[in-house]
Amino acid sequence: MSPRESGETLVVRRVIPVPRERVFAAWLDPKSLGQWMRPGGMTDATAEVDPKVGGRFRIVMIEGPKRYEHQGEYLVIEPPERLEFTWISEATDHRATVVAIEFLERDAGTELVLTHRRLPASQVDSHRAGWTDIMKKLELLSGSDPGSS
Repeated sequence: MSPRESGETLVVRRVIPVPRERVFAAWLDPKSLGQWMRPGGMTDATAEVDPKVGGRFRIVMIEGPKRYEHQGEYLVIEPPERLEFTWISEATDHRATVVAIEFLERDAGTELVLTHRRLPASQVDSHRAGWTDIMKKLELLSGSDPGSS
């Protein structure tokens, strides 16, 4: 494994009661991202996206006066099955990590399988908690229609 590929990997799974087309679309819609990309005590979030392979995104999570910027580039966009992007933030030591999400159709809705690779070992637990919370908040989609505009 090259130094570029080094780091830890985490996997988070969750079934949410929303059709996978809607869940997939929500990951590429800036308004929707701002509603649920708020782990822990984050009170707000803003997002800018260029939803194409090679396109970039920027998400700013807000907690009181603090701002946590995350950015990256879309590597794979295969609706409604797979999304992969780089994820760079202060919590990744400003190094590119890679997030891959599989959207699996289930009777109860959509099973998301999120795999985050190349994480600094010291950041695995906090990212696992963050992604788990974000996936819980994705269930908000069942009461609204993000990504359908």
